[in-house]
Amino acid sequence: MTINLDSELTFRASRSSGPGGQNVNKVNTRIELRFNIENSLLLSPEQKALLTEKLKNRISADGDLIIAAQESRSQAENKKIATEKFYLLLQKAFAPQKARKRFRLSREHKQKRLDEKQRQAQRKELRKPPAAG
Repeated sequence: MTINLDSELTFRASRSSGPGGQNVNKVNTRIELRFNIENSLLLSPEQKALLTEKLKNRISADGDLIIAAQESRSQAENKKIATEKFYLLLQKAFAPQKARKRFRLSREHKQKRLDEKQRQAQRKELRKPPAAG
C-alpha cells in the first residue's frame, strides 16, 4: 500500500543546532515536517485512528505529526531526509504486528535454574564470617 501524502505535508525551516560554524548561524537548514493526521483527506478513518494510537508520542497538541531533520548542511537535503523519515514511520505504523507466540519453559529448565540459584546462595553463605555468639 503506497499513499502519496506529499500534498498534505507542510515544511518549516529554522536554524540548525550543533557544530557548523558560520553556516549554522546564518542559514535556516533545519527542516521541520508537519502532517495533520485528522485533517488528512487521503487517509481513511481507520488509518487515522491507527496512526493516532501508534504515534501518539510524536503528535503535538495541535494534532500534527512532527518530524525534524538537521543532518545535512543543505535545506533541500534535509527536506528529503524528513520526507523519507515520515514515509518510513508510516510504513512501520501500518505494518501488521506479528502475533506473539506463547513460550513455556520445560520443567527440567525451571529445576536447573532453581538448582543454580540454590548453589549460588550457598556460595555466598559460605563467604560470610562465622556468626559471633
